[in-house]
Amino acid sequence: MEKQNLSRLHGLDIFRGLAIIFMILYHFTYDLTLYNMVQLDMNHAPYLLAIRYTIMSMFLLSVGMSLTLAHQKTIYWHKIAKRSLLLALSSFAITISTYIVFPNSWIYFGMLHFILISSILVLPLLKFPKTTLLFTLLILIGSFTGLLHMHHLFALLQEPLSLPSPMSQDVVRLFPWLAVVLIGIVVVQHKWHEKLFKHQLFNMKYSINKVLKKIGRHSLLIYLIHQPIIFLGFDLYVKFSSKQ
Repeated sequence: MEKQNLSRLHGLDIFRGLAIIFMILYHFTYDLTLYNMVQLDMNHAPYLLAIRYTIMSMFLLSVGMSLTLAHQKTIYWHKIAKRSLLLALSSFAITISTYIVFPNSWIYFGMLHFILISSILVLPLLKFPKTTLLFTLLILIGSFTGLLHMHHLFALLQEPLSLPSPMSQDVVRLFPWLAVVLIGIVVVQHKWHEKLFKHQLFNMKYSINKVLKKIGRHSLLIYLIHQPIIFLGFDLYVKFSSKQ
């Protein structure tokens, strides 16, 4: 692999590592509200929603960029199959664990579920920059005008699958979020990522960036284990405090 390509991958790992750090901080704050340690309206406060959507966008941009970089020459179907299986098992684990802990608001289509489905849907577009840009614009316009949505599918599946309503602990809707994945693809197709990852922020000479790179490379594992660790920490704190 060329040195230049390697630096781009370093930049992407750092970018994903930043998203993981922000996500952990956000979930820590969210868990504070679950344990009634702070009073925040995580689902409606505009500034908290803005933070949440920024973190989601960082993840989904990295999905689009990494897919395009990994399959620039050709689509490596064995890698797609391996990645899809890992995401499917991880998504299933999230669904089962949240169903046990939050039976009235379990996660049926969260971030990992979305990444799995969207990564498959966008594969035919990786080699077609103009078509990708067109679909991106159509999804954004359709979503923000209310013409493009999945309400009918949810209504059809809600009763037979006992989907939670009105709230799930995490829902990533196919529209408009698929457009963010497509934007990540467009960024690489037009080589805009080269300028992005040349920025001083992604300089590998910084020690913090070496840490972020490692975090970004193990993002799925961290995503899966960080919430159980935080919950365990809060449980121990509550039990310890109650004995004082």
